[in-house]
Amino acid sequence: MTDVKPTRCGMVSIVGRPNVGKSTLMNHLIGQKVSITSRKPQTTRHRIHGIHTRDHYQIIFADTPGIHTGQDRALNRAMNDAAVSTLSGVDVVCMMVDGLKWTPADEHVLSLLPQHPEMPVLLIINKVDSLDDKAQLLPHIETLSERYPFDAVVPVSALREQNLEALENALVERLPEGEFWYDEDQLTDRSLRFMAAEIIREKVVRQLGQELPHQVSVEVEMWEDGPRITEISAAILVERRGQKKILIGDGGDRIKQIGTQAREDIERLIERKVMLNLWVKIKAGWSDDARALRSLGYDERS
Repeated sequence: MTDVKPTRCGMVSIVGRPNVGKSTLMNHLIGQKVSITSRKPQTTRHRIHGIHTRDHYQIIFADTPGIHTGQDRALNRAMNDAAVSTLSGVDVVCMMVDGLKWTPADEHVLSLLPQHPEMPVLLIINKVDSLDDKAQLLPHIETLSERYPFDAVVPVSALREQNLEALENALVERLPEGEFWYDEDQLTDRSLRFMAAEIIREKVVRQLGQELPHQVSVEVEMWEDGPRITEISAAILVERRGQKKILIGDGGDRIKQIGTQAREDIERLIERKVMLNLWVKIKAGWSDDARALRSLGYDERS
């Protein structure tokens, strides 16, 4: 008689300072992009649930904005609130760090970790593939383990998918028994409109690098599914006329490139042809306006 494994299901929060690889990790664990990535810090702005289902378990990952200090705009406060709110009401917390690096921002995240023993907290050390001297890893782990009673420490490379199976096993062991929360083929709790807006914003961030600050948001204003093609119209919001000029580019070349790259990714997401119309709007001060942020979907739960 074959032993039947109990069904397990629970919520896992991934927290850390900006740009340590949280979104890349979640995307690779799930097997599909559900959270946007770039080399630029603070690319993730919303709390996004990615859903990973196997035969006997379902992990709901909460990918969060990077917890950061020193910036007091309304947008930054909303991003921090979204991240910190996931430190309670979940089954497992994962703190992610970048290799052997340790900064004041990491120290701040460490200070926010749950202090009650019934909440398992794992330390994920990312980007170990890039370490020149892996012998330094063990003393680094010992030092951090003296700072906080981590339930487990798992070194990984999210980008190269190294040791992710060990991480997944460590998470499953700590999930409570219970029924699945979502259908087995569901990958995220976010709508297609939200995902399309995030894809467009990712292309803006990747295309512009350091030329444009993070005062950019995307609002999908129209989504219409026709018999053969889906037509989407979206506005890219900036705060100043100079930012609009940078975003459009010479003769509209840059906005065309952004549109082409975004359209291709959206077509892969929804598995049908897309006509994507983009334009740039100036909305002065939106990133420091609490009311404007709420209208764009930013709050402590977002």
